[in-house]
Amino acid sequence: MLGWSITGQIRAGGWSPLVSDRYQWLEVDLGRRTQITAVATQGRYGSSDWLTAYLLMFSDTGHNWRQHRQEDSLGAFPGNSNADTVVQYKLEQPVIARFLRLIPLDWNPSGRIGLRLEIYGCRYTSSVASFDGSRSSLVYRLSVRASWTVMETISLKFKTLKNSGTLLHAEGQRDHSLTLVLEKGKLLLYHLQGVSSSSGGQLLVSLGSLLDDQHWHHVKLERLSTHLNLTVDKNTLQVQIPSHGLQKPILSNRNFHGCLENLLYSDINLIDLAKHGSSQVAIVGNVTFSCAEPVSVAVTFTDSHSFLQLPGLTSWSTGLVSVMLQFRTWNKGGLLLTFGLPQQDGTVFLYLSQARLRLQISKAGRSSLDLSAGSGLNDGQWHYVELSFKNDHLSITVDKDEGATAHISISVPLTSDSQLFFGGKNTYFFPFSGCPTGESAQKCKNPFNTFQGCMRLLNLDDQTVDLIKVQQRLLGNYSHLQIDMCGIIDRCSPSHCEHGGICTQSWSTFHCNCSNSGYRGATCHSSIYEQSCEAYKHKGNMSGHYYIDVDGSGPIKPQLIYCNMTEDKTWMVIQHNNTELTRVQSSAERNQHFAYFDYSSEEEQLVAVISQSEHCEQELSYHCRKSRLSNTLEGAPFSWWVGGAGPGQSQTSWGGALTGTQQCGCSLQDSCLDPSHDCNCDADYDQWTEDSGLLTHKETLPVRSLVLGDIHRPGSEAAYRVGPLRCHGDKNFWNAAFFDKETSYLHFPTFQGELNADISFLFKTTSSSGVFLENLGIKDFIRIELSSSTEVVFSFDVGNGPLDVRVKTSLPLNDSRWHRVQAERNVKEASLRVDNFPAATHEAPTDGLMHLQLNSQLFIGGTASRQKGFLGCIRSLQLNGVTLDLEKRAKITPGVLPGCPGHCSSYGSLCQNEGRCEEKANGFSCDCGQSAYTGAFCHKEVSATFKSTTSITYILKEPFELSRNSSGLPSSIYSDITLRGENISLSFSTNQSPALLLYVSSFYREYLILLINKNGEDSQIAFSLGCLLLINDFINVADGRLHTVIVRRLADIVSVQVNTNTREIFLTLSYRRGFIYLPPFPSPCCVFLPLDSEPDGLDAEMAELASLGFTGCLSGVHFNSISPLKAALLHPDSPVIVTSPLVQSSCGSSSPANTYAAETTHSLSGTGMDPGQPLVNTIRSDSALIGGVIAVVIFVTLSALAVMARFICSRKETYRNQEVKAAQPEDSNEFPFSGQPDSPSAPSENQKEYFI
Repeated sequence: MLGWSITGQIRAGGWSPLVSDRYQWLEVDLGRRTQITAVATQGRYGSSDWLTAYLLMFSDTGHNWRQHRQEDSLGAFPGNSNADTVVQYKLEQPVIARFLRLIPLDWNPSGRIGLRLEIYGCRYTSSVASFDGSRSSLVYRLSVRASWTVMETISLKFKTLKNSGTLLHAEGQRDHSLTLVLEKGKLLLYHLQGVSSSSGGQLLVSLGSLLDDQHWHHVKLERLSTHLNLTVDKNTLQVQIPSHGLQKPILSNRNFHGCLENLLYSDINLIDLAKHGSSQVAIVGNVTFSCAEPVSVAVTFTDSHSFLQLPGLTSWSTGLVSVMLQFRTWNKGGLLLTFGLPQQDGTVFLYLSQARLRLQISKAGRSSLDLSAGSGLNDGQWHYVELSFKNDHLSITVDKDEGATAHISISVPLTSDSQLFFGGKNTYFFPFSGCPTGESAQKCKNPFNTFQGCMRLLNLDDQTVDLIKVQQRLLGNYSHLQIDMCGIIDRCSPSHCEHGGICTQSWSTFHCNCSNSGYRGATCHSSIYEQSCEAYKHKGNMSGHYYIDVDGSGPIKPQLIYCNMTEDKTWMVIQHNNTELTRVQSSAERNQHFAYFDYSSEEEQLVAVISQSEHCEQELSYHCRKSRLSNTLEGAPFSWWVGGAGPGQSQTSWGGALTGTQQCGCSLQDSCLDPSHDCNCDADYDQWTEDSGLLTHKETLPVRSLVLGDIHRPGSEAAYRVGPLRCHGDKNFWNAAFFDKETSYLHFPTFQGELNADISFLFKTTSSSGVFLENLGIKDFIRIELSSSTEVVFSFDVGNGPLDVRVKTSLPLNDSRWHRVQAERNVKEASLRVDNFPAATHEAPTDGLMHLQLNSQLFIGGTASRQKGFLGCIRSLQLNGVTLDLEKRAKITPGVLPGCPGHCSSYGSLCQNEGRCEEKANGFSCDCGQSAYTGAFCHKEVSATFKSTTSITYILKEPFELSRNSSGLPSSIYSDITLRGENISLSFSTNQSPALLLYVSSFYREYLILLINKNGEDSQIAFSLGCLLLINDFINVADGRLHTVIVRRLADIVSVQVNTNTREIFLTLSYRRGFIYLPPFPSPCCVFLPLDSEPDGLDAEMAELASLGFTGCLSGVHFNSISPLKAALLHPDSPVIVTSPLVQSSCGSSSPANTYAAETTHSLSGTGMDPGQPLVNTIRSDSALIGGVIAVVIFVTLSALAVMARFICSRKETYRNQEVKAAQPEDSNEFPFSGQPDSPSAPSENQKEYFI
């Protein structure tokens, strides 16, 4: 049967309405419910009339229409481009309906609406039962006791107008039961222990939304072993429940009011059994086998232009007025109803504000009354509203008994001429709104947001408004309404918010709150944390606790892990509940001792960390006294441990031994106490010994439990220790490929990122353009490319047309440094990030297509056409958290090389305090050999506390060593080797004044001294070269605070800097090899010089000052390439002499260099809280060490300056003249040791022969 619009007609060659506008439709009655699979359209024959876009509606009754959507998002279907071509659309899922309605949206602009329509489908049969909501139900009992089966299934369809009711109650063995309950339009599955009640219990899962829409919804319940799958329409969730077969009755519909269809238990149709009077199914209450559907006409207010206008009633002249309606919406605000009060020159507004119902009466442009009632009315549920005026009494009621009522005494006169506007009104049409005369119409606009949502059951004085007459233009007026349907959509069910993000929504969109989730983006998809400690290190982070997200945007949660950044490796340290040495006493009552280890990380996190690390290890130590590990090589061992993924496997090899052997580490070294045994403890000596070592086989880690067996004998004792799991190296972070030809590329399987796609990688290149990545579909595609030296473009098409997201950078990207690209596309937006430059985003259309459908191979570094290929390196390429193995594919691909060297250009700036960047195959390291600091980035200060009796003497090569090593040189060369300059730096804190900080002497009795000089009430830095004394009088330095001193001499210019204050002086100086001496200056009998005598030229005042020593803290002591304090504290094998105990401490200084550098831009990050900042920094001794180093450096520097000043006044003029001539021609910004007077070269080995 063919139906059509009441305003249209069937013309020759097809259907064409009399008026071409968006209020026309073509309706088809198929005579019975039919399974519809496809729809085909064609223009009207021999005309210019065809549709270019249309909507499809379906219904069982000819009322309560439901709009069909593609991908649950796009409502419009593409039409025709001419009158003859047939365009067919196959439905993704067949639709079961009797009525189909096609609504034109757009048509040929040079013609009119015209259509030929064909519908494809087949007959549909079903068994239906109707329940009245009292106590009607069907009870099914199995005829025999069911045996346990692998899978049990219950499926059904239901439709209802009620938002609550029990659909299903199933009881199993041991009083376990499942209950399926409809609550506020959602389906809840409960598990109960006991059968005394069909309500309550443990909520297993909630699924579905807005299920009280009087449309059929499909439900399926499957038990698979220990899991339960619940499917509602197209969405499925899995939960784990106690596994028991369904043995007892299935009770359904205890309070359900609506219809069920095709209720199946496995393959048994329970409605058919009940319909045919089977004894297995009992009918309780009023159950009918047809679906009687009440007619409820709803209206949808779609946008800001939607309104419904209804005329007043003649009965209102009596002063009794009642307006009732039901509404549902997601918006917190919106105008529900407004009408004018012509007799009072006012207007009444009934509206939502902050999800509360408010009533406002405005007279003469001013608000004279404001009432409110209800709360949380934007939950998508139907809410009842009644507005009544009676005997000068006004009241508003929300949700009757469950809601609230507000009332006030006021007169609100209405007449039959009054007009009611629901949902909004014409922009400027405010009858009797009280706008002052002469006021512009602009100020009389609607002051409230228009309502977006659904209304139904509109009643005026208990008379239901016939909305079908409104649709037929026989009553009132309307605009932009969808009548006889409720088009509300729950955009949060299922939620597109990932990783625990909280979904909230309005009528047209949704929002994800990602707070405290550890993820970011429109759908909380991308992790804010790095995937390894290696990644944190290469952002410039120090040792500390960090959140690690091993799979990025994948399902594994972030975990808190300690990152130990050492100079050569970056360790991830995962603790467990017992890393201490634990003693086990012998006991005759038990034969074994069990120890279990619970790790701070979850199972999947542990597995992922071990898998992506290059190396993992765990210490396993067993201390024993008459407690054996093994019985014999052939027999069962006394003790063993369990390790590996999941529950783990038993292991009998102990620390240091090969996996799979019943041995210990001593057997590999042939060092066991008893050569006849493979473990020290197996010697069974009555004395303490141990078998300790590292477990390094990743497949056996981590250690999960320990079983100790030989502990029951008298005198048996044992102790064990299982250290934390330690891993270093990130195989994903350094996985790279080098593309050396534009025609080269790597290919991988099709990228699967239909709804959410995130892509991240690092690249470096000298080329200005090239395609990083491309994947094509029939129409869809995704591509990321370098379009110019300062622009990266992320392009894609999901069916809505191509879109580009571009990031322009202020710095060139083809600088052969590593740059990071992060692209994400989801149902809300697409975003692109490049390094730390501002991100670019592009919002997705509200009702557009969402699924990215690709079918070709994924190309990396090029395209299928071999054009616009990328030249350079791509590293750490991850798609949705999964790393592509570029190196493995590159090994077998011509034109592509695995790996990519050269990292210091990008990360070298992380090395601080004169640390030198060294290249590694995977990454870099900082060589701190020439720095006074230590640590992964040469950032840790080396500092110590000095007492008046503490001193350090650093001895350089003596003259006879030089002669021995340079026998081929002329005998005069030693006397000609001079120091062209000094570079001295140190930090100190002290309250002592005066005090000697640093003393440097040469073998030719030349010296310099850096000291704190007493000048009246202040104490100042003094730099002495013999009799010349340079005083920096800017600040008082003996105040217990940390001060930094830097002394530089180049030829005849000396500069002294104290903190930020600098003083410079010109002088003439020659300088010889000698020693650097830290306080106090020794008496003549203890001077460390080639000759055992007091240095020439040291006056009595200086000698007295030196005898006072130094009390305080020194750190960062550096003299040219020598760090004496660092050598004394960390390298005791160096030529250092220390008098009195040297206490390592912290002076409280920090490295002046950058502590958190961006990965590729080499700039400081923001000062706010950053996920890269350590949460807990456990290395506190580093700052103490640095403080001591700085203090020593200050001492050395000040002493050196003093010695140099003294030397100028007292040394021979011949030396002075000769060395000035040699030094003056040199123009250099460095301070090198010079092997010859005219040599500008860098320091050599021979140039370091001094005593310090």
